[in-house]
Amino acid sequence: MSLRTHRQPRPLSPLREHLRDTFWFAPSAALVLVFVLWALADALDAALLEALREDRDFDAVRTLIGWAEDAKTIVTTIASAMMTFIGVVFSISLVAVQMAAGNFSPRIVRIFIRSRISKATFSVFLATFLLSLLVLTSYDSEQDPELVVSVPLLQSAVTLLMVGVSLLLFIAYVTQTLQLMKVGPVVERVAKESLRVLERMPAQDPEGAPLPGEVATVPHRGRSGTLRDVHVARLVRAARRKDVVLRLVPRIGDFVVPGTPVIAVHGGRADGRKALPARQVLQSSVSVGVERTFHQDLGFGLRQLSDIGLRALSPAVNDPTTAVQCVDRIVQFLAAAAHRPLGAVHHRDRDGVVRLVQDGPEWRDLVDLGFAEIRGRALRDPQVSRRLMAAYDDLLRLVPAERREPLERHRALLVQAVEREVPEAAERAFALRSDRQGIG
Repeated sequence: MSLRTHRQPRPLSPLREHLRDTFWFAPSAALVLVFVLWALADALDAALLEALREDRDFDAVRTLIGWAEDAKTIVTTIASAMMTFIGVVFSISLVAVQMAAGNFSPRIVRIFIRSRISKATFSVFLATFLLSLLVLTSYDSEQDPELVVSVPLLQSAVTLLMVGVSLLLFIAYVTQTLQLMKVGPVVERVAKESLRVLERMPAQDPEGAPLPGEVATVPHRGRSGTLRDVHVARLVRAARRKDVVLRLVPRIGDFVVPGTPVIAVHGGRADGRKALPARQVLQSSVSVGVERTFHQDLGFGLRQLSDIGLRALSPAVNDPTTAVQCVDRIVQFLAAAAHRPLGAVHHRDRDGVVRLVQDGPEWRDLVDLGFAEIRGRALRDPQVSRRLMAAYDDLLRLVPAERREPLERHRALLVQAVEREVPEAAERAFALRSDRQGIG
């Protein structure tokens, strides 16, 4: 099993990633911040009015009142129209998500959920609507410069500024949504996120000593679900305090049920009692959710690309060009991983001592995940089989000798299947010709 180290993660990295997979946090935070912004603007308006009163500049106060009355009409219009605008954006989102889930894969919906532009657009729209309501409450019906309590001029200006920002974000949002309804940008986004996970892997770790004997295991408590990620920093600290080594039993992406062993404790006292860190700490460091995420899951991107390719090759869709685009990105990912260490991750404490061992996919696992299912559907589609032959040939030129076997096996299986399913010799030769465009 090949080994690799892992850089020390930031303590809040799991929380940050989990919040990115939600859609409620950004709009909720924006609504809280808009209260703060309104309070500051209201305080500045009150300070400006008080300064003019102290200077006995009532003509300037009357001018401010006139400007504020003119702005009130605009703010009222904004308040009534913004919810309609939000409804339009929400409708666009639902249509885009429905089309992406139907045409590509249900797992693609998370791209829309994690989209910064989508969250920013909804957040600013809701914040603008709330701010306009708050500003309307600040208007004073009194017109006498000596008796008027509030002149929300700055608040109205901030509202108009946020309307301008909303319009710019709406343009960006529509542009991005239209892009994500096309297969090319979608598979590119999936490939980029996969490569980002791969790039976080540091250099190869030398072969380490075998793990000490297992003294205890920690079962999963709580709901059943997919193991999304683990809080590496917390587990390393817990293992360091007890001078033990922890081993994550399931892989990231595995489905676990209550009672499933999730963490094994190695070393320490033979009875495992005092060697075992607090079970609450260990259990709270393991995150289980409804579906997989990119945070620590190296194979999730290949899973999505394979799903899109399989759906494109189904009889109901019959879109081999989309499958070829998925193969392009699978080759891109595997080429980037060709010389990188894969397998078990050994997380170390600040003294360089291994404290957490986390199993990961090997090279063979990634190759099988990327090619096995698409290869099985490509027998009667020469565009895809030709692209697969080119993919195998390109990767065989890139990978080191010890990683050639899975690629050679998939290439041989494709050749055997095409020779078995296609009776005409000319058709077989055509289907097995290497072509990076499929049929270019």
